[in-house]
Amino acid sequence: MKPWNDYASYLRNRFGGRVQKISVNAGFTCPNRDGSLSDQGCIYCNNKTFNPFYCSPAKSISQQLNEGIAFFGKKYKAQQYLAYFQAYSNTYASVDTCLSLYEEALAVPGVAGLVIATRPDCLSNELLVELKRIAGEKYTLIELGIETTLDRTLQLINRCHSFQQASDAVFRTHSHGIFAGAHLILGLPGESTEDILQHAVTLSELPLHNIKLHQLQIIKDTTAATMYRENPGTFKLFTPQEYIELAANFLALLNPAIMPDRFSGESPKNLLLAPDWQGLKNFELLHLLEQYMLKSQITQGCLYKTLEP
Repeated sequence: MKPWNDYASYLRNRFGGRVQKISVNAGFTCPNRDGSLSDQGCIYCNNKTFNPFYCSPAKSISQQLNEGIAFFGKKYKAQQYLAYFQAYSNTYASVDTCLSLYEEALAVPGVAGLVIATRPDCLSNELLVELKRIAGEKYTLIELGIETTLDRTLQLINRCHSFQQASDAVFRTHSHGIFAGAHLILGLPGESTEDILQHAVTLSELPLHNIKLHQLQIIKDTTAATMYRENPGTFKLFTPQEYIELAANFLALLNPAIMPDRFSGESPKNLLLAPDWQGLKNFELLHLLEQYMLKSQITQGCLYKTLEP
């Protein structure tokens, strides 16, 4: 048993075996890139950091999934797959367009469900009604880029939405019987350790299915990279040990019903400016975090308190 409510274990139990996410790039954009809200994007965003080699909007969804399945199938013989709509905002199109892409993914043999990454302000009730139907038959998760619970930080990083919009999106998703997940970045500029730990307290009151935590990384060809070169002190970049201790304390405050899916990010070396973790892999950090929590007798939710009397 891990000292947290492990999402990977949940998937194995739910599907009766190993489950692998297969990323696809469906050619979506987002409203703070296409000029609807902004044309600058979020200060940290460079989609090249998480697009696998087989992902390209020039290929069909089916082709991307089949190439991904062929790649992972060489490593693991018996497993099922989740189509992971990852690049940009994957609900930012007409309902008919979105449904066509999702249904194409679900028609690929071996695909057992959907994970759809999007922004909180790009999730219409009309689409949620349709996704409710899909969720009644297939595992469906909406992964919302919340990033922080502080509006001042959301403004600084050019997210162009509020935390209230994020909270509303979680509740609306949950009310339609669809799993809602949250993506959070630890170490955004201007946020103290106390601010970060308060994120855990605030998010614990939302009906979240799972959560992804990532350390802030400074990626080439982003606004954050320019800010970092001009004033490195703007950013608090953690050492691995500092980050492990922060993540452990975050988990201690987190509602034990919320399942952590991921604890760190791993960007290509040719794109990463900072921090330099000397090639530390995600699975290695995961092991170090587990050992630290066990040694320190920290478990997820051990300091969790509900807002109820």
